[in-house]
Amino acid sequence: MNNVWFITGSSRGLGRSLTEAVLASGGQVAATARNPEQLAPLVAQYGSQILPLALDVNNSTQIKEAVAAAVARFGRLDVVVNNAGFGITGAAEAYTEEQVRTQLETNLYAPIAMTRAVLPYLRKQRSGRILQISSIGGRVGSAGITIYQAAKFGLSGFTEALAKEVAPLGIYVTSVEPGGFRTDWAGASMSYAPTLEGYDLVNSRAEFFASGKFVPMGDPDKAAQVMLALVEHPAPPVHLVLGSEAVAFLKHADATRQAEFEQWLPVSVSTDHDEAENFLETELGKTYIKK
Repeated sequence: MNNVWFITGSSRGLGRSLTEAVLASGGQVAATARNPEQLAPLVAQYGSQILPLALDVNNSTQIKEAVAAAVARFGRLDVVVNNAGFGITGAAEAYTEEQVRTQLETNLYAPIAMTRAVLPYLRKQRSGRILQISSIGGRVGSAGITIYQAAKFGLSGFTEALAKEVAPLGIYVTSVEPGGFRTDWAGASMSYAPTLEGYDLVNSRAEFFASGKFVPMGDPDKAAQVMLALVEHPAPPVHLVLGSEAVAFLKHADATRQAEFEQWLPVSVSTDHDEAENFLETELGKTYIKK
């Protein structure tokens, strides 16, 4: 199907691979970037299939204007991809206030704002797909990228709740959670906190990223093809992990969490009021956890 896509951060990295794949498949794309001139080769090749739009995802006015322009041009939106973002590495206490703020604004607040801007259109259509480009770092914590992961954990959680909220409207939402992919995430898009003494693991990770020796396993062109197929699936997942590296990390993290949960389960349930039943054994509890 020749869907109409709205893709943020489409000028490079995974966003660029996805934009090219959609256009090559015959789809139409409202492609946003801070510098839409970078999309000129795609305009030259695909003409009216692509609508390049200047967009700073931290500007709420520009978000609304870009969404309205896309709908005015193509008449609808079928797939919205919140892809724009960047990474940052360092110890939690070392980040500047500006680094913390911009990280949360770009990687969490912006996709929420974009999602809220497109939902009125998708709700009226009673259809649509939203892909939130999160990260395996939104499911598994790692030293050195705490603020980045705070944003991504937030985005993955927002997606999981939103998917339940909008399913009755015919809207599907998926948190796409890649491991390392061969984009410029650890290169030109990576920023760093000041180095602090004592954080040897964090500092070595930052040095490794900055050295240019980090070679991720993931192929962004393959990820783009997966997402093309994903939006046609009648029952898409709420969480989609991409890459064997990410799969390995999540399996280990889930096993560790489960073991910890079971160890502390007696303490967890001990805080119920003496007059309360065990929620998990009540009909309300059995019904609630299925929703």
